[in-house]
Amino acid sequence: MPIEKNQVVLFHYSVRDEQGAEVENSRGGEPNAYLHGHGGIIQGLEEALEGRESGDTFSVTVGPEKAYGPRKADAIQRVPIKHLMGAKRWKAGMIAQVKTEKGPRHVLVAKVGHKFADVDTNHPMAGKTLTFDIEVIEVRAADAEELAHGHVHGPGGHHH
Repeated sequence: MPIEKNQVVLFHYSVRDEQGAEVENSRGGEPNAYLHGHGGIIQGLEEALEGRESGDTFSVTVGPEKAYGPRKADAIQRVPIKHLMGAKRWKAGMIAQVKTEKGPRHVLVAKVGHKFADVDTNHPMAGKTLTFDIEVIEVRAADAEELAHGHVHGPGGHHH
């Protein structure tokens, strides 16, 4: 069954940056699951998966405009160090988690002072052209609840 809107897709992936360094790899755990046509994954990847079938393997290179967007120069914010979660002692270059009005978010620590840290709120892969190696594991029809919620439930998906 080819991938089209409102189908659940399970896939394994690895991602490389412009230098060919692997950034992420799902193959050690559960495959990623998403509801096709609902913006649950980056646009360039969803477009590349359209029409593929279970068992397909392929590579696709996605520019920043269809991945995590361009880097924003004004994305540096000063936050109290006590708001950074994930480590006891912070150094520039570390990834921290902060709570925002839109939920938890990962930020790059740019500079650390006594009480405050400057953090870069750009997505760590913003501004990058990424190459994905994809293996489609399964394609199935979404159930009524998944369609109503706009995302996948169960393994690799969303849990309520």
